[in-house]
Amino acid sequence: MGSVLASDGVYLPETVRTAVKLLVVGHFAVGKTTFVGTLSEIRPLRTEETMTQAGALTDDLAGVPDKTTTTVAMDFGRLTLNDHLVLYLFGAPGQRRFTQLWRDMTYGALGALVLADTRRLEHSFDVMGLLEEHGVPYAVAVNHFDGAPVYAEEELREALDLLPETPLVTCDARDRRSSTEALISLVQYLYSRNRQEHA
Repeated sequence: MGSVLASDGVYLPETVRTAVKLLVVGHFAVGKTTFVGTLSEIRPLRTEETMTQAGALTDDLAGVPDKTTTTVAMDFGRLTLNDHLVLYLFGAPGQRRFTQLWRDMTYGALGALVLADTRRLEHSFDVMGLLEEHGVPYAVAVNHFDGAPVYAEEELREALDLLPETPLVTCDARDRRSSTEALISLVQYLYSRNRQEHA
């Protein structure tokens, strides 16, 4: 007998057979918490805390002077794609001091979406390097910020030193449709890689 709660959007349908772990990563203040919250069908788990003077030396607020909170563990959201498949989205904190947590979160992850900010592209290198070190395939989504410079795709690919096959898209983490399209680019890439590996 099915639970009355099974259709309320909180609990998974009993038909779900496959769960996929995906990471949403990127440097500090790039929009990861917003992205996960925009896509999650459930109330997302957030571990945000108010920023204090103690973190002033390590949390670079250049370009984001109005930021007052930061993720201190992770964000978590869920997106059910169909009756049989669910995506679990894990957002990692962006500061370097959480590197060990990033490493732990890569275990069991099928892939990652790297959010980038054109005002601070160089801050994405550590994150992409960590994913490559752990063999986690990824796509890159340049998150739109008001007033941020806009570059051609070729310029962004060169600046980020991306392989030709690495997907590069733009998105607005505040917009569900835009964020969905960014996530689709990652899922399609992972599906394509999987088919090639098993051909």
